[in-house]
Amino acid sequence: MNKYRILVVEDDPAIRAGLVDALTLEGYDVREAADGDAAVTTALAGSFDLVLLDLMLPGRGGLEVLEDVRRDRPALPVIILTARGREEDRVAGLKLGADDYVVKPFSVRELLARVEAVLRRSPERPLEVTEVPIPGGTADLNRSEVRFDDGRTCRLSEREMGLLRFLAANAGRAVSRDEILLRVWEMDPKGIETRTIDMHVARLREKLRDDRDDPKVVRTVRGKGYLFNPEADRT
Repeated sequence: MNKYRILVVEDDPAIRAGLVDALTLEGYDVREAADGDAAVTTALAGSFDLVLLDLMLPGRGGLEVLEDVRRDRPALPVIILTARGREEDRVAGLKLGADDYVVKPFSVRELLARVEAVLRRSPERPLEVTEVPIPGGTADLNRSEVRFDDGRTCRLSEREMGLLRFLAANAGRAVSRDEILLRVWEMDPKGIETRTIDMHVARLREKLRDDRDDPKVVRTVRGKGYLFNPEADRT
């Protein structure tokens, strides 16, 4: 049985009841809220592992709820549930920190798979990454530098720090170039040449002394993006 606690925020009683029943049958501990104000109050007052959040809510809208929750609980995973399928809505949700986005109508099987995937990776996401162990040294993000055991240091640019922080916070998960553009560059990836991400990754690898021909720290996952390997410093 699952021990995860999930908050379902949905104003439609029938949909909300269906979600609560499906999650409860899977063994989750489920709470519910029917409007934006109740969602924020409940999310911040309780100890939840995940929030399923509808965008179209009475009172505070879903994006406003997401912003409020992210301000106080930055590491709390949130999956947006909505009938809005427009790209600008997806981009807005991701920019505010949503972990996933499911467009209605969706199957219960798909939703449960998304929930499991987000919960599976969220325990590895620290509240705030300040130091990143690497082979032969440490990246100190507070001081914007990499310190090596041989006494040498290397400065990191703001972009490199943001990139490393995001990759390390999602250690073990392949992160797409589009997601990096949205969450680190805070730019809509539509129409943007993602080669800029590859160039920054190449420079970051060089500063981390990560072999460009056979990288162990920031790995390339073909067809998916980049993955920070948390075990690299142990090999």
